[in-house]
Amino acid sequence: MNSLTPYVNVLQKISVYWGLATLIMLGIFLLLWLREPRRLINGITFSIFFFSFLAELAVLIFSTGNLPFVVVMGTLFLLIIGVIFVTMISMWLLLLWNAFIVWKRESHTLSNMLTLLLGVFLVVLWFANAFLSAHAKFLPDWLNILISGLPVVGAYLILCSYNFLVNVLLYQFFPKRYKANYLIVLGAGLINGDTVSRLLGNRIDAAIKFANKQIKKGRPTPKIVFSGGQGNDEKLSEAQAMANYAIEHGWDKDQIILEDQSKNTLQNMQFSKKIIQDDYGSSNAYIKFFSNNYHIFRAGLYARMAGLAANGVGAPTRFYFLPNALIREFVAILIMNKKRHIIMISIIGFFVLLSMLVTLYVDFKTR
Repeated sequence: MNSLTPYVNVLQKISVYWGLATLIMLGIFLLLWLREPRRLINGITFSIFFFSFLAELAVLIFSTGNLPFVVVMGTLFLLIIGVIFVTMISMWLLLLWNAFIVWKRESHTLSNMLTLLLGVFLVVLWFANAFLSAHAKFLPDWLNILISGLPVVGAYLILCSYNFLVNVLLYQFFPKRYKANYLIVLGAGLINGDTVSRLLGNRIDAAIKFANKQIKKGRPTPKIVFSGGQGNDEKLSEAQAMANYAIEHGWDKDQIILEDQSKNTLQNMQFSKKIIQDDYGSSNAYIKFFSNNYHIFRAGLYARMAGLAANGVGAPTRFYFLPNALIREFVAILIMNKKRHIIMISIIGFFVLLSMLVTLYVDFKTR
């Protein structure tokens, strides 16, 4: 008799109910995501479904009762876990390697040095943790408790960053639906004050590609709203520079609208919304906005804040540039929701402080 035989029937019954629960979780995720993809909770609901699906898959594998198959799949699972573990513990090395590439290929601005700073921080943190672990017995108990709260805060931030990455990834797959009346292209800085950068050019190219594909489907030509004001170091507005680029690449100037007053992404959305409503004659226009793939989720949050019913389409970005860009986006979204995070970290701090006070009281009573 196969060694798994006594458990097969039980596992098969568990699989049925677990599978039903997983389908319900999938339904909840799809309902929330398709209804409003610009919410951070979508990452949480997807993760609950995904990990439930993995557990269901494991139960199904064991319920086959086929020992060689179980061994092969179990080995494969352990290999995947091993790769993830090695990647996590060598994250500092990957970040420093990426920082080296960016240093060689991009300008040496603070925003392009985020992977370098994070990599150095992780190395320092590792040495600090090793030092404190080695000298923990020489430190007062209350100080050890206080220090022990730092990994909890770190774990919370890691969970937040994981949820952010899941949402960014999910947003790339939101249905495009080629029926837009207006396409908003979000501005970015100009090279030498008057030239569209490759990063910004990718956004414009993506909008033109979307529009042409919509036209090929036999639907009306959308108007493109180029949104971006003129910075202090720029010779013309970003909107005008983008329009010039689009016309040079074959787009009809009569299908262009300029929004040249905005200074940030939120204003991009607010001002573009007003222009579109005035041009369309109502607030019922179907709108898409375009930015780089790493930025569209945060831009979607701003669109939601502006009351603009629009979802984004991401333009490609050089792979080596993504880590810096994603770190910057994560920090920006963290700040957008700072009240929520301050509350959560304060709760963690409260329990750490409470544990520290209890320890001090016990030490005092035992003297």
